[in-house]
Parts: sequence; C-alpha cells; structure tokens
Amino acid sequence: MADSETPIRFGIMGCAEIARKVSRAIAIAPNSTLYAIASRSIDKARQFAVRNNLSEEVKLYGDYNDLLDDPCVDAVYMPLPTSLHLKWAVLAAQNGKHLLLEKPSALHVKELDKILEACESNGLQFMDGSMWYHHPRTAKMKDFLSNLELFGRIKAIHSSSSFTGTSQFLENNIRVKPDLDALGALGDAGWYCIGAILWSMNKKLPTTVTALPAITRNLAGVILSCSASLYWDEGKTVATFYCSLISHETMDLAVCGSNGTLHVEDFIIPYEESSAAFSFTSGAKFVDLHIGWNVKPQEVQVACKLPQEAMMIQEFSRLVKGIKISRLRPDSKWASTTRSTQLVLDAVKNSIEIGFKPVQM
Repeated sequence: MADSETPIRFGIMGCAEIARKVSRAIAIAPNSTLYAIASRSIDKARQFAVRNNLSEEVKLYGDYNDLLDDPCVDAVYMPLPTSLHLKWAVLAAQNGKHLLLEKPSALHVKELDKILEACESNGLQFMDGSMWYHHPRTAKMKDFLSNLELFGRIKAIHSSSSFTGTSQFLENNIRVKPDLDALGALGDAGWYCIGAILWSMNKKLPTTVTALPAITRNLAGVILSCSASLYWDEGKTVATFYCSLISHETMDLAVCGSNGTLHVEDFIIPYEESSAAFSFTSGAKFVDLHIGWNVKPQEVQVACKLPQEAMMIQEFSRLVKGIKISRLRPDSKWASTTRSTQLVLDAVKNSIEIGFKPVQM
C-alpha cells in the first residue's frame, strides 16, 4: 500500500512560529498528513489555520487535552515552551501518541529521562526537532569525516549558532523568559552546536566540559550568549562552540583532522532548500617560500528533493508506520542522540553555575 494511502496523521500542539514551517513540511512529506491543530484557545487555532491556508478538514482544538484524546491522531509535534515539555510530552505518550518534540527537549536530563521513559514504556517513537540531521548533505559530510585517508583522526571542532534578536524579540520572546525557556541561547542555539560536535564525534561524550567566562545575560538572568570548550582524553580532541541571540547570523561547523578539514557555513538551515554545500581540504601544504597552498578547498554540492524539515517528517513517519503497521520497535537512535546533547548542555550550564570550572562527564 502506498505511503500516500496510509499517511501518518499529525497533531500539532501549540501555534509557535516554528509550527508554520513544520505544518508545511507535514503537507510536503509523502507519508504524512496534518490532521489537527491545538492551541490554548480555539481563536488562536483558527488564526493559525487561516494564516497558513490549512484545509478545512484539519481539526481545530482550543485545548491540548482534546487533541491528545483524539484517537485518530497518530503522532504529535510539540513546539511548546521548554518548561511545558515534561507535562505535555508525558501526557502525549500516555495517550499513545508518537512524539516529535521541539528542541531543547527539556530543561535538564532528569526531565528528559521521564519523557523518554514514557515513550519507551508505551512503545512510541521519539525524535527531537533538529532538522539538519535529515539533510542528505549531513550523510555526505559524515562520509568524508569517516575517511581515514582523506580526513584522518579528528583533532579539533568549532561550531557557532547565532543571530541578532530584535528589541521586541529580546523583550517578549519566550526564549528570553525564565519561566518559559530558562536555557535561553544555550538551549535554543547552543543545542545545535553541541549536537553538531557530538555528531562529528559519533556521539562519544567528552571527558570534560568547561564553560568560558564570556557570557551575557538579560535582566531576568537568561543567557543571551555563551561559549564552552569540550575535551576528550582519548585522541586529545578539543571542541569549542559559541551561541548567541545578540550576534550576527552564523551557522558554522569546522572540523579539523590529521589529514583534512571540513567547513560548512549553513549547517542548521541551508542557504537554499533544493541543494546545500560543504567544502573540504585534504593533504594541504604550503608551496615553496610559503607563498601559497598546494591545493584549494573542494566544494561538494548535495541536491535535496525535499526540504530538510520534510525529510525529518518523512523519516519520523516511516518509523511510526513501521511500529503501527509492522509491529517494529521504535528506533532508539534518536532518543540516544537527544539525551547525549542534553547531557552536554547540562554540563555547560553546571560549569557556568560553579564559576566556569571544568565538569567531568
């Protein structure tokens, strides 16, 4: 039976701005359909439906519980404030809904473990909303990093994720409110940096994590920018990252190996939907008199038939369908990836709180 004949029916809990992008992705993906939208009020749900030209067949709910009680909803995408994730994610799992949870997934790993346990005990698929993992470019970059001849062993990594929030954003957005998203820039932008570093290291946790003193907070104490270093005893590998809500737009990842280097400037959101690029250099040396290099970086272009967010939905729906139709077990890779990211994020936060001292993992 074709995927389009048995689509996974999504409910979206919350009408955050990112939900607009994901609702479009659900519509584009070949094996999913948007079945319902829930907000804290029916008026907000209606406004979301009108603004995004949703079909009149999409059900609208003015209460999150009503969506969770709907037996036709297979999976829930949840872009709620992080402080609400524990309550509603656990309730979603208890109601048998597969869970696509927006990042950061939780305020700390103890909360995340309760969410993951609820999903696991009910046989449900979990995935966080990090879209870049699903772009075909990401697999191509991994091929290069895994090539011992071209790239060698990883020696150093740097990642940054930053943007300049408007004055309205810095005053009113949930990401700067301690009661809604207390992790601030660390949770919003730092999540990507930490995820990219761990992806480069095949999810191997660092030995130590140390936050750096260059940190900016708002008057409510929420982090607006911060940075940290990660160190692995095995291989003597070091990584650094910078995340900010008050700096120019960056989405950089640079990985330096013993034989090569990889650079990508838009790893979180590609410059274009239809294709994305990265560059690499291998075997680079200075020419005689050090007046140039013997090689130039090579650019690799990777075409993408679907936007990366639609590929995320497609993969998530494929896993859900396997559980629903073929009685397969959930793919634990995605829960493991999220938990590793959360553990390092917690360590950075802990290092900040104890005066930027190293935290052993």
